[in-house]
Amino acid sequence: MRTEALEAAYRATTYRVFLPGGSVDLRIGQASPELAVWLAGQGTTTWALITACNPESRRLDERENAARQSRLEVSLLEAGHEPYAGENLPDDHGWPAEESCFVAGVSVQYSMEIAARFGQNALVCGGADGVPQLLWVDKSPT
Repeated sequence: MRTEALEAAYRATTYRVFLPGGSVDLRIGQASPELAVWLAGQGTTTWALITACNPESRRLDERENAARQSRLEVSLLEAGHEPYAGENLPDDHGWPAEESCFVAGVSVQYSMEIAARFGQNALVCGGADGVPQLLWVDKSPT
């Protein structure tokens, strides 16, 4: 469900990624030279930041979000990906921080499929330049 309010909320969020060597803070549309250097060092040009928390932007309790996030991590690991911890930190302190997974080397299509499976409205992804993009998940039946 794409709305102006949700778009504004997603854009008013810091997406923190915990990579070996330190954390990187990302904002939609703003280049991250640190991430670009890390991606180059890994020899990859694609990445995504996906959460399983609060599907459809409906607040769930901490226990349910933690269980959903664990299922996401297992799903990524079983598919052969190495998820790094992430945290979505909204500027609006009325909404809780959300755990997320940063995954390098994944396609947009795969990332969209995973986000849709976990009921997400949108996800953050990007390329070698380290510029985060907000993409809305297509939930129409195929």
